[in-house]
Amino acid sequence: MVRGCTEGWCARFVERHHSALNFALLVVGYILYLIIGAGIFSAIELPYEHELRQELTAARRDFLSNNTCVSDARLDELLARALEASNYGVSVLGNDTSHNWDFVSSLFFTSTVLTTTGYGHTVPLSDEGKAFCIFYSLFGIPVTLFFLSVVVQRIMVLVSRRPVSYFHRRWAMSKSMLATIHATCLGIIMTLLLLIIPAWIFTSLEKDWGFLESLYFCFISLTTIGLGDYVPGETHSKGNNPHPQLYRLAITVYLLLGLVCVLVVLETCCELPQMRRLRQRFYQENIRELDSETTNIIDRDHMTDQLTEPSDHVADHLPAIPSVSEQAASLQQDSKSYMPASGSAVNGKLR
Repeated sequence: MVRGCTEGWCARFVERHHSALNFALLVVGYILYLIIGAGIFSAIELPYEHELRQELTAARRDFLSNNTCVSDARLDELLARALEASNYGVSVLGNDTSHNWDFVSSLFFTSTVLTTTGYGHTVPLSDEGKAFCIFYSLFGIPVTLFFLSVVVQRIMVLVSRRPVSYFHRRWAMSKSMLATIHATCLGIIMTLLLLIIPAWIFTSLEKDWGFLESLYFCFISLTTIGLGDYVPGETHSKGNNPHPQLYRLAITVYLLLGLVCVLVVLETCCELPQMRRLRQRFYQENIRELDSETTNIIDRDHMTDQLTEPSDHVADHLPAIPSVSEQAASLQQDSKSYMPASGSAVNGKLR
């Protein structure tokens, strides 16, 4: 009996707090995902880091042995200065004569800042530039998010909602199945147009990139991760790229349009009925725990939505129902029209 009561209490507890328990499981699962990812990255990358450190140590030792006139301290000063300049996007190599802050390069920088991609290969050098970057991003990032949301919603009507509604009426299929098929096809098409084909193009344009590096750059950029280890145009020489400004401008346009397309695909997937039901498992409230007033408001709003949506086109043809005060006023006017003009006239008729 005690066991049955305990099981019944546990079942009631799980039923009442299922959304909170699902949310707790989601948090624990996400933390485990982070830990597993960190462990895998550490196991893969740590040996390569040790190998690279050994190569640099050997190269440093060979340089000092072949150039005895250079002291260890002076070499450290030169390397520290070169690394500091490289972090600001300035290379000390003799064949690098490109500028990071011409107009097209600055346009590329502003697009990466406002879309929060932020490669980090070019950063403001002066205090004035750093202060302006804060001010510019403070207003620019919210405006960019608002702009992208408006553009994505307008594209969603043309690309996702209308096609699903059209085929739903034409083929009489369920919207859930049509939305899933449409999202799958849209994801495949966008993968081909935004990742595969651009990666193949970058492979032919960037001499130091293979297909994997090009695909890696496209994915990291369009997902706004922006690690900055691969940036197109940084390895070009003037012989390989006669129009570097046009090339950088084309990359800027590709990143902006690609980001919009990625957001359209993500929004299409988020609007799937399966995704909506999945999200409701983590924040759906128990209606029995709501007070009666809140429940009545929810029911009334739901009934209003059901009544107003199909009857918008016939609302103008239906007669208006008068309110209670209007009906009372009309009844008073009707009763006055049947009343005699004065009491003497009534007495005269009676006589």
